Parts: sequence; structure tokens; C-alpha cells
Amino acid sequence: MADYKSCVGYFSVVLIGILSFNVVGIFTKENVLLDTSKVISGDLNWTKKIVPADPPDQLNGGWNEVTTYLINLRLDPYKIHTSCHVDSKNVNNWLRTPFIDVGNANSLFIDMTFTMRRCVKHTDPEKIQSCRETFNLYSYQADRDIANNEMPTWDDASYSLVDIIPAHLLAESANDVRLNNVTKFVPLRKGVRGIYFAFQDTGACVSLVVVKVYFKLCPNITRSFAFFSETPTGELQTSSVPKDGVCVAHSMRVQSPLYYCMSDGTWDIPQGGCQCDPGYEGVNDQQCVGCSVNTFKWETGNSSCQPCPEHSYTDATRSKECQCYNSYYRADTDSKSMPCTQPPSAPRSITVVTVSDTMVQLSWLPPDKLGGRTDTVYRVDCPKCSLDVMYSPRADSFNSTSVELKRLQPSTTYVVKIYAENGVSSLSSPEQPKYLQHEFTTEATIAEIYDIKLTDYGDDFLTIEWKVKGNQDSLDSQVLQYEVRNGPRGEKPVSNFTTTATISFKDLFKDQEYEIRIKGETRKGWGEFSSPFFARTGTPYDSKNQTEEPGTPLEIIIGAIVAVIVCMAIAGLMVFILINRIRRQEGKNPDLDGPYHHVTVPLFQPSGTIKSYVDPHTYEDPNQAVREFTREIDASHISIDSVIGGGEFGDVCKGKLRVPSRPEMTVAIKTLKPGATDKNRLDFLTEASIMGQFDDPNVIFLEGVVTKTSPIMIVTEYMANGSLDSFLRKNDGQLSVIQLVGMMRGIASGMKYLSEMGYVHRDLAARNILCNESLVCKVADFGLSREVDVDTTEGAYTTKGGKIPVRWTAPEAITFRKFTSASDAWSFGVVMWEVISYGERPYWNWSNQDVIKAVEKGYRLPPPMECPEAIHQLMLDCWQKERGHRPKFVAIVKSLDKLIRAPELLRKMAKPKPHVFVDNTPPEVANNFASVEEWLVAIKMDRYRDNFMSAGVTSMDQVLRITVKDLETIGVSLLGHQKKIINSVQTLRAQLLGPQVQLPHMHMSEGFLV
Repeated sequence: MADYKSCVGYFSVVLIGILSFNVVGIFTKENVLLDTSKVISGDLNWTKKIVPADPPDQLNGGWNEVTTYLINLRLDPYKIHTSCHVDSKNVNNWLRTPFIDVGNANSLFIDMTFTMRRCVKHTDPEKIQSCRETFNLYSYQADRDIANNEMPTWDDASYSLVDIIPAHLLAESANDVRLNNVTKFVPLRKGVRGIYFAFQDTGACVSLVVVKVYFKLCPNITRSFAFFSETPTGELQTSSVPKDGVCVAHSMRVQSPLYYCMSDGTWDIPQGGCQCDPGYEGVNDQQCVGCSVNTFKWETGNSSCQPCPEHSYTDATRSKECQCYNSYYRADTDSKSMPCTQPPSAPRSITVVTVSDTMVQLSWLPPDKLGGRTDTVYRVDCPKCSLDVMYSPRADSFNSTSVELKRLQPSTTYVVKIYAENGVSSLSSPEQPKYLQHEFTTEATIAEIYDIKLTDYGDDFLTIEWKVKGNQDSLDSQVLQYEVRNGPRGEKPVSNFTTTATISFKDLFKDQEYEIRIKGETRKGWGEFSSPFFARTGTPYDSKNQTEEPGTPLEIIIGAIVAVIVCMAIAGLMVFILINRIRRQEGKNPDLDGPYHHVTVPLFQPSGTIKSYVDPHTYEDPNQAVREFTREIDASHISIDSVIGGGEFGDVCKGKLRVPSRPEMTVAIKTLKPGATDKNRLDFLTEASIMGQFDDPNVIFLEGVVTKTSPIMIVTEYMANGSLDSFLRKNDGQLSVIQLVGMMRGIASGMKYLSEMGYVHRDLAARNILCNESLVCKVADFGLSREVDVDTTEGAYTTKGGKIPVRWTAPEAITFRKFTSASDAWSFGVVMWEVISYGERPYWNWSNQDVIKAVEKGYRLPPPMECPEAIHQLMLDCWQKERGHRPKFVAIVKSLDKLIRAPELLRKMAKPKPHVFVDNTPPEVANNFASVEEWLVAIKMDRYRDNFMSAGVTSMDQVLRITVKDLETIGVSLLGHQKKIINSVQTLRAQLLGPQVQLPHMHMSEGFLV
């Protein structure tokens, strides 16, 4: 007992010299749950328990609560607990806090300030062995206050040991001041409501001066205009707690604001944030305040409000934009920060630079007032000009100060208005026209040819004569010579020159119709060619072909009768074609009936090779080819529903064609983009002239064109499934073999029709095949196509350069740029490979040079997975090096028909065959995949990454040996996914080793590939 009293006296002395101790973090917030230093009256009322020793020790009095004052520090007393029974044996004294409600804490900190006496004062060996210089800290987490004097039981099995607390500073005597401070971290069980702390003394002389329990929070903070409320730290000392922010008033989220509350109670790793709304500016990254009068902010962001631009104002706060003064405007496309502007004044000083019988060139000076803008453009209005008049630049929205009008009428007076406009002209008052008007008269024509007549003819000659308008007594009007072009109708003409108004052609073909056009040259230059005149050898001359000068009413009546007869003939022909088309669609071959294909009979069965295609490039005037081979559609009959793609010349749209007296139909519409060059327009219409000559169920059908209004359009039938390559990739593994072969047959049938017309496509690929909802495939895209003369020995079209689709092009076409129907057959073989592989890229990721080198050495594409042997053999036939050995399309169609009628021929699957290279060296290609994961990502099969890793497939060498059986074991059960993976594996084998190398397969051992 004396030892205990000395211990109490010792603690009283020690506390005299205690310095104040700040435990609140500077940059963090602490929520204190228990602090014994704040209890100044009453008792702490902590639970004490002495676990009896065996035998009992009467000297052990357990923990005692003592009240003491800290002199010169504060007047309030401290409530401390002491236990000092170092002379007793088997000391087991317990002290427990009341139930501490933890609130929303995830973890706790407990600070303990205590003193402890050193044990070396004892000389009795038994006493010094029972003395301790530590005490034990325990915790007990509970959902409610359940403790009493006996529960939980006082042992280390019921409580959880937090730590054994040593004293780093030990008192040597009663006058020695040694104060210890220890902080321990205590994680909380998820969802727990409260906690008890227990202190176990097992023989030390210890005094608990201050006990403080608290948890840390990251304080309220505003950053990047997002508010983050205070957040408790995580359950571990290394964890961070994510906190979503809330945008402050008058701001909006740009990227989700996120802040992490770190374990020390500080915020870190900021992400995202908010920005001030239009009409508000940011202040110190904390709040958004409204713009003042005559300032504005028109977009979301953290920029400051700006003064109103020139010629604008606002008399309100929080303005998003400023209003323009009267007679000033801002276009919809103008930035809100741009000054308000005005339309330009009228152009000045228009002059005639050049004028002739059919052309005039005008020039003028820019307006003297541009309205404060730099986007001034000009527009030409010529009320008397016909639709055939051509403007260079175009009639509207050009920025040069001159314009050229062509195809005017000779000896005609025109009035032209030149308008100056800019981005706000449409917003200004219509009562102020900004144009300059000019009147001019074209000159008389140069040697206008008329009244062409056939004066004599025979089986091999024709003689014609003509008249010339104009004053032949004038030296300027006298014809110096004539150029007469003649040739079989639809073919390239030959020019002849004569000085007289008559000419004879000899050595002509018997019973052949010839087209003749004439123009004359005077001192002013060459005139225009006459309208075509047609004459036939060996048959009576038909006077209706004459081109006569308009004259008597009788001639006009005859002309009208002829026009009516021609119209009736055309209508009858159209009805005939329509009936035949319906019959072809209804007359399916019963052996081929099904959803994948239908077989049709050609409208006209050619006897031998008949050349009926006419190359539009042979026409001097491309518009003549457009008028001859296409049908003009009124733009008001077309409505555009949506844009479905883009082409070389403009957008491709889906729309409706509503022609009176005809059912409404869905069509595809190709438009010529604004600002297209004359060459773009020529190429655009040339494709229409080509397409308009075709009428086959497997060739895209041209409904008509729009050329008289802007924009120019090409209208074709609508194919719901779009391009074949995209359709195949979207439906990978979803089609049967017989459906795929039926699609090939449709493409081959379309190419058979084109080749019989003497036509070479040059760009046959799956991307240029369109597919409808019935899986009928049609050949399209005639941008690279050209005519081929099938009567010649070579039958080739030689290009003058340009890009060539190497992966689809025959070797001779790449090397010598000679294209034939045989080179189209090569391309068709590649299309077959694309169809079977569901849109795989031919030759994979090889470079063009690798492809050319490999094909030249004899390499051919291997069969894709589940490719019928008969189909791959047909591919190889199409890829014969000698083009004469390749099958013609008529034979290809027959071969595919045979396979469709006898599906059993498709059951035998092709196996990878050895292909011999000239120097036994495969193409120089490399494996671009550094890992199995990278390979799976590239083929979009990364969903199976864990399956491959679990099965032990961790290297590309193992991938090269994989089989379908292996895939099933790995867990790839979908047939389409198996096909895609195996196709890729075969591709890698061909790239790395050449298709002639066979690798041993892997086998499975206890679920792992070895």
C-alpha cells in the first residue's frame, strides 16, 4: 500500500510540469468522440474490474480514478486513472470506457498520454519479474451498448487486442517528469454503431493522464466550382475515399467532379470540375456571379465577362449576348463576340471584257462599303438566260469580281444584275437592293449550219450537203473551211475537213447508221457543231433525219406528229421493259428458290458478243450523254429523309421518290457537294451516263438524275443492307454456306451482263457491291469503269495513271495497267474470298508491295475457315496467272448454279494447301502482335482474355497451334467467335511461316494447353 501512495504522490508532482499539447491537425478536421481532458466535474464513470489472482492478492486495488490540478497551466482539474501494484503477483486489472458512438466514421484514432515508472528499483527477483513497463490496449465493437460489469468477459478472447503499449520515457524517481504520448489507428467493421476501449494492467506502475478518441475528416472544400462536403477518412491507413462534387450555383458539370479524401484527412487527386453558365463569370474558383450591364458571356466556361462588341449593347445583367443596334446584324454562324455588321453596298463600274455570239465576260469593282465584314460574295441574276447557260464561276456565292456566261443565244439582248452579299444580307431589309445592272447584246453567230441533207447513198458511201446562215458577202462571215465528224452511231467519230458545203464518205460499212456533225470556221473563229444528223448506208433516205431551219407551219405540224410518234414508241418500250422486269422477278428458277437469291432471264439474249455500251467520254458535250442515257427528274418529286453515307462527290442520302401516277418508292440519292469543280460535275454526271445504260437485276438501277436545279443528284434504287463488306462483318457467322454462294452467284450474274456489253469494271470489290433486304447483291460504283473493245485481240483498257486497288487487281493490270474482263474475273475471285471470310481484309495487314511481290511469286490466298473446297478451287481458277486461262463470267455463273442445285458438293471443306514460291521465300511480313492480349484486342475478342490466360495460352507460339477443339476447352463456344479466331490464326500462320508449313496442334492436359 505504501508503494501505491508513493506512486500517487509521484503523479501529482509529474503533472505540475506538463506542457500544453495540441492534437488538432492544422489542415484536417477531427471529430472528437471522447476526451477525458474536457471532463472537469463529476467522475468519468469508467468500468473497472480486478480479475482475481490465484491465490488472491489483497494488496491489488485495481485501477483508481484520481482528480488533480495542473499548477500554472489551468485551474480546472484533470481526471486521471492510475494503477500501480508492482509488488503484487499475477496482476490483471481492467479499465473500460463507456460505449462510444462512432457515427459515420470508417476508422478511429485513440491518443493516450500516460506516465510509467521504471522497474529496476526492485531488488527482490520475484518482484522485478512480476513488474511490467507496458500495458495492453483492447477494443470491442458492437451495434449497441451491451456492456455491464461482467459482459463482455474480461479476457483477451472477448476483446480484440489493438496493441501492447510501451513507455518510451520511464520515470526513475518521484521527482522525474517523463510524459508519453501514443496514437493508435483502429479500423472499424463496416456498419458498426459503436466501440469500447479497454486498458489492461498486468503489473505496471502506470497513470492514464488523457485519453482522446476521434476520427479524421476531410473538411468542406470548393474547387473548380464544385463543392465537396466533409468526408470521413477510409477504413485503412492507406485507403482513399472518392467523393463526388456538386456544382455551385449557376454552373454546370463539364466532367464529373471527383476528389479523394486521403487517410491523413487531406484532399488529393482532383478530377473534373464545373464551369460557369453563360451570363456568369467565375470568382476565385469558388463561385459564379452574373455579368454586369453592357457585358456578356455567351458560352459555358470560366472566362470573364466581356464588354459588348462594337455596334451592340445590353441593358440587363447576366446577359448571354448583346443586341445589335438598328440596321446592324449578326449572322447565325457569327461568334457572339463578333461585332454587329451590315450588308455591303452594290458593286461598282461593271464592264464588258469580252463578248461573242454565245459568250460574254463581265467585270466590276468591289463595293465601296463592305459592312465591316470580309465574307463578301457575288450573285448573278440573268432573267432571260435559259437553263443551259453555264456560269464560270457558278451563278451564286463566288468571290471573284468577274463572271463568264456561256451558251448564250446569238444576237440577243440580255440584262444582268450583279448582287453583292455577305453573311448578314439575308437579315437586312428587302427594300434596299444591293445590285448593279448591266445590259449587253451578243454578236451574230459564226457559221451556223442548218438544212443538212443526204443527196446520195449506197452500200458503202454517203453524200451530204448543208447550208450556212449569215451574210456571206461579209468577209467576217465567209466560211474558210468546215470540219465534218462522222462515225458509226455511239462510237468515236472521225474528223474530215472541206472548203465546200458538201462531202462524200466512202468505204463505209453496209447497212450501218452513221452520226454526222458539222461546224464552220470564219475569221472570227470556229462556230458550234450542228445537231447530230443520222444517215444509213444501203437503205432509202429518211427525210425526217434532216436538220432544217424552222419555217412553214406544215413543217411544224410534221415535226409535232413525229414527236408524238416518238413519244408513243418510247412509252411502249418502257411498258415492254417493265413487263419483262416483272416477269423476270416472278419467274424464279424452282431449283434456286429461297431467300438468298433469285435467277432471272436477260431481257435480250445476245447471240455472240454484242457491244452495246457507249462510252460517255467519246461525246464532245458530256451533257449530251446525260440527256441520251438518263431521265431527268423534277427535284420537287424527291424528299430526303436522312444521310446514310458520304461519297467522293458529296453526301449519299436515303429518301422518297414521288412521281405522279407512280407508286412512292424508297431511293438512294447521291448529291454533288456545293463548290464542286467543273471536273467534279463532269465525273459525277459521267457515272450517271454509264449507269443509265444498264438494266439487269444484279446491277444497280438508275432511276434518274436532277441537273436543272441545285444540288445535282443521281437517284438510284435503295439497297437496305448497304455495302456488302460492311453487311458481312455485321453478320459474321450468321449466314449459311448456300446463302453466301447465292450472293456470289448474283454478283457473277451482274458481271456477266456487264462483260457481254463490252464493259470492264476495274474496281470489283465487296465494298462496291450493294445488298438489299432479300440478300440480292448488285454491282455498283462505276467511277473507275471504262469500255473495252471485245472485238480486238487484246481487249484491254490502258490507264493513264492513278490509284489501283492492289489487293483486288490482277498482276497484268498492276504491271502494265491493262484491264480486261479477265482482270475483272481475278477481282471476282477476291470478292468470293471476302464473302466466305465475312469481310476479312484480303492479304490481311500486308503492305501493297508485299502483296505484289507475293502474288508475282505464285502465292494465293488460302481458304478461309469452313470454305467449301469447290468454292476455293473456283477462286484459284480466277487467280490463274495467264489471263486467258481464267474462266469467263458466263462459265462462273454456270459453276455457281451447279453448286446451288447440288448443295452436297459444298460439304467437303477445303484444307490449307501448300503454295510454292518461286524462290521458296514467303513475303516479308512480320507478326505485329507482341502478346496474346494485344492479338485478342486487335480481332475484337478480348472478352476471352481471362479464358486464354487461365488455360495457359500466354504466347503467340501457342496461338499458332490452336484448334477448334482447343477453343471449346478454353470456353469459346459461339460458332461465329470460333470462326473469327481460327481465321485469324490461319492468317498469322500464312504471314509468319507461309501456308505450306503445318504446325503440330496443342493438346489439353487437365484443362490447360501444353
